[in-house]
Amino acid sequence: MDMNNVSTAPRAPGARPLVGHLPAFLRSPLAFLRTLPAHGPVVEIRLGRMPVMVVCDPELTRSVLVQDRVFDKGGPLFERLREAGGQGLATCPAAEHRRQRRLMQPAFHQARFPDYARIITQRIDTVVGGWHDGQVLDLGITSRSLTADIVLSSVFGTRLEPAIHARLAADFDTLMAGFTRHTLLPKPLRKVPTPGTVRYLRATERVRRSMTQLTAERRRRGDAEGPEGATLLSMLMAARDPDSDTPALTDDELVDQAVTMYSAGTETTAGALNWSLRLSATHPDVHRRLTGEVTSVLGGRTARWEDLPHLTYTRQVFTEALRMHPPGWFLTRRTEKDTELGPYALPRGTTLAYSPYLISHLPELYPDPLRFDPDRWDAQGSKPRVPFAVFGGGARKCIGDEFSMMEGVMLLASLLSHWDVTLLDTRLTQPRLPQLTLNPGRLRVTLTSPARSATSSP
Repeated sequence: MDMNNVSTAPRAPGARPLVGHLPAFLRSPLAFLRTLPAHGPVVEIRLGRMPVMVVCDPELTRSVLVQDRVFDKGGPLFERLREAGGQGLATCPAAEHRRQRRLMQPAFHQARFPDYARIITQRIDTVVGGWHDGQVLDLGITSRSLTADIVLSSVFGTRLEPAIHARLAADFDTLMAGFTRHTLLPKPLRKVPTPGTVRYLRATERVRRSMTQLTAERRRRGDAEGPEGATLLSMLMAARDPDSDTPALTDDELVDQAVTMYSAGTETTAGALNWSLRLSATHPDVHRRLTGEVTSVLGGRTARWEDLPHLTYTRQVFTEALRMHPPGWFLTRRTEKDTELGPYALPRGTTLAYSPYLISHLPELYPDPLRFDPDRWDAQGSKPRVPFAVFGGGARKCIGDEFSMMEGVMLLASLLSHWDVTLLDTRLTQPRLPQLTLNPGRLRVTLTSPARSATSSP
């Protein structure tokens, strides 16, 4: 490649000596990202002394996602993810990804989705059946516990003891809270044993240890399966290398996949569910249409697999919440060779970033992007779409994208079918520094029986 015939990407204005754009990024990262497309399709920012090329153009973003062997998963974000998740499907390099994807794909075949839907229905029934009229709870916590229960049942085929469940949840909360800060710290500072760093590293070790114990227990149970049938982990344990008939995955690799599935399937779906509830509750017209559809289709019961084709507006609401607040809001890649991206030269070893949040707020793709408008996703009889880049793309597109959509729609519809949900605080303040996933934080609500709401209405 002739590097002399291509140009260098512009740098965003406002960089300060030594710290670069880090103060602006830390102060208001989402607003900062929205300013970048005005400076070019690829813009250099400085996070401290580290240069990062942010891709601001949808077509160039697509090129990065499709050419995963050139723009491989790497950079500071994936270095931190691998500390807990090892070389799982979401974090492994491109050279390893094809093999892992082939092994895991059967678990996400459409034929298995009715079984997964039954797990989701059962778990929702168990949880919402324990709530009572007038109860106040934090759905930010409750939804994460529920999605974790669903994932663990799908992966391990069992429900965890409450103490183990609580420990895993607490450790993942610690990881999520400290992840972005730990990623942005220069390497020497990450070794300083501050209280926050110690908590983060200990949580990382405990998550890994807990998943190792759960995987070993699943192996001891052998081929015994629960009422839901084969689980993801049992299918991976049974997979064999075609050349030697030895297990296709080592014990460490099985743990990598267990950590990946737990983290990807818990926080992301719970966050999108909570955004859907918050946004619909603060938009009365949307809320009326949403609850009207839920009442008509479900009539006060929990959603089932066969209800999904009829919950079209519910899916639109969930999809628009994903667009406005995509869980993975800032992701990094690294170039594996000298290359070009659009008109710009990128030497080997360049750190790039693409932001599903930034792409989802481009007015040329989504007019009036800050407006919550579920009708953007009116499929009008065709297959429903999902927001561009939210689930990645190319060979590295999220393997569980449709599982997540199914689970999110069933959760949203079921909660609103059983309960009228009233927010105790409708104010929304974006975090100064979002966690690994973009979520609304606390979501304290009051639950009211729909029957009581109907009798108290004028």
